[in-house]
Amino acid sequence: MPYQSIYRPDLFAGQTIIVTGGGSGIGRCTAHELASLGAHVVLVGRSIEKVEAVRSEIEQDGGSATALACDIRDEAAVGATIDAVLQQRGRLDALVNNAGGQYRSPMKSISTKGFEAVVRNNLTGGFIFMREAYNRYMEAHGGAIVNMIADIWHGWPDMAHSGASRGGMLTLSETAACEWAGSGVRVNTVAPGGIASSGFDTYTPEAKAKILEFTDVVPLKRFGTEAEVSGAIVYLLSPAAAYITGTCIRIDGGTPNLRNNWKLEPSSRNRAFMGFHRAELPELLRQRD
Repeated sequence: MPYQSIYRPDLFAGQTIIVTGGGSGIGRCTAHELASLGAHVVLVGRSIEKVEAVRSEIEQDGGSATALACDIRDEAAVGATIDAVLQQRGRLDALVNNAGGQYRSPMKSISTKGFEAVVRNNLTGGFIFMREAYNRYMEAHGGAIVNMIADIWHGWPDMAHSGASRGGMLTLSETAACEWAGSGVRVNTVAPGGIASSGFDTYTPEAKAKILEFTDVVPLKRFGTEAEVSGAIVYLLSPAAAYITGTCIRIDGGTPNLRNNWKLEPSSRNRAFMGFHRAELPELLRQRD
């Protein structure tokens, strides 16, 4: 069974799209959907084995993809990666800045080194990729960029470093949307909330226990799916979003809207969109069920 996208199969025919962090989770799902819609997807990640595995999956499904190893925090490596894409493909139509990561820690316990590492991963690396994509191709040809942030509204206890870097990416994207509009480059963000992905299995036992309690404060009373995030990204890259730049799509089940004067009711009529044919529940949720 192929990817069950809601979009037409030839939506991105002939286009070349980079997806950073394409070896797992939301990046892997997004790469599969874009490939199913006709794009040649360039999977970028630090682990060549992981992005090669996804490239193989895409080709098995009839899509077209390239896998490249690159540390998004390394300026020279990012420039070389984009040059390689342009040499091989001759174009770069879109960039999905998905790579990033963080760990749970109260703010008082975050070392300066740890803080800077998360900021470099979630903000600086994305900035480098945006800048190099713009300077090396998009300034002269136009394009679309979607940057990954998160449910950062009203602060993010236990994730101060990630909240700060994701907030920075939001305002960076808003700035780029204005500065680069004259070149025909649109820049937007997506902000996932609690999305069931392989990232759940990377946290400590204490953090996993908190994850299992998370849906108690989600109005829609469930975790989101990778395909629901991918669908928002694809929309922002599509021609239907031609008049959308500098904005953010939340994919969070309404979590930031909950107030302490409101008791949530059970929610059973909101069905998850499960378009990704290769999706697997994280081990944490399989154990729970």
